[in-house]
Amino acid sequence: MKNSEALAALGALAHPTRLDAFRELVRHEPAGLSTGALVDASGLTQSTFSTHLAVLAKAGLVTAEKQGRQQIQRANIDTLRGLMTFLAKDCCQGRAELCEPLLAELACC
Repeated sequence: MKNSEALAALGALAHPTRLDAFRELVRHEPAGLSTGALVDASGLTQSTFSTHLAVLAKAGLVTAEKQGRQQIQRANIDTLRGLMTFLAKDCCQGRAELCEPLLAELACC
């Protein structure tokens, strides 16, 4: 992942509505959620929420797929993985054992 891609993803996630929506989509992988379900959970209007989804999609964090009459939104796990790797890659000056607490916390979930 390049700096510009990481900045786009971090910028997209730097808003409470978008962060909540993205985390909700991650929890519902691989099935995803309909746009309507996300809108209902957010308490926002469809148009306002769609603007937030567009920001997430532009950053490569969310993809949409039409299923019948619904748009199913999915978290792009490859982008999430890339962002996490980008952030952790230079961590701890190459001392992987310092990242073990993080790995243990992720494994429990």
